[in-house]
Amino acid sequence: MTDATIPMVKAEEVRKHFGRLEVLKGITLEVGRGEVFCIVGPSGSGKSTFLRCINHLEKVDAGRLVVDGELVGYREDGGKLYELKEREVAAKREQIGMVFQRFNLFPHMSVLENVIEAPIRVAGIAKAAATERAVQLLERVGLADKRAAYPNHLSGGQQQRVAIARALAMAPKLMLFDEPTSALDPELVGEVLDVMRNLADEGMTMVVVTHEMGFAREVGDQLVFMDAGVVVESGRPRDVLTAPQHERTKSFLSKVL
Repeated sequence: MTDATIPMVKAEEVRKHFGRLEVLKGITLEVGRGEVFCIVGPSGSGKSTFLRCINHLEKVDAGRLVVDGELVGYREDGGKLYELKEREVAAKREQIGMVFQRFNLFPHMSVLENVIEAPIRVAGIAKAAATERAVQLLERVGLADKRAAYPNHLSGGQQQRVAIARALAMAPKLMLFDEPTSALDPELVGEVLDVMRNLADEGMTMVVVTHEMGFAREVGDQLVFMDAGVVVESGRPRDVLTAPQHERTKSFLSKVL
């Protein structure tokens, strides 16, 4: 039984460099279980890099990052951190679903094949069981009638909903969303946000990098404003969005609200 008091994500002074450029400058935050944790900020502020550090798609250079009580990508021995083998990292990554800005679907596979691929190949689930679950998930995201279609025959919103179903097919305990609506035409944004709202209602822990302030206000439990690799301000979304405390937050929100 998992201890409900342990945060799902805990970052302590997380730093990340790309060459001489320090992209994350000591990020400290906690995401509770079942929370929708929204991260907003200008381009280049480090939001997506931090998200990718959570599932070790990017390695942190300093600090600690813990998911569900376990270090991400490392083991600790005698106070020192040792990087895990790629196979061990991949096993942990299975428990963290990720939805990207671009849908990253396999173009040569049908919708159903896209959703069952990882459960069969990575998790070793029997095809019949994986298919049954995939059909349920496609129903959940409103695409049960598209299971035989190929990605290039779908709208961007439909492709993103397939990408969400594909991530859910691995039964993750945490979902990461990296600006999931920013590549969509405006009229398609709502259908993706509706799926995310339903996930939130079901208690899925979600970390969402987004420009959708309405979604953050309505659905988010916490909101962090990041700029230049640091957390400038955090709090309840309504508080931060309606009464920001920092000039940098006020300046940013005045442009996007």
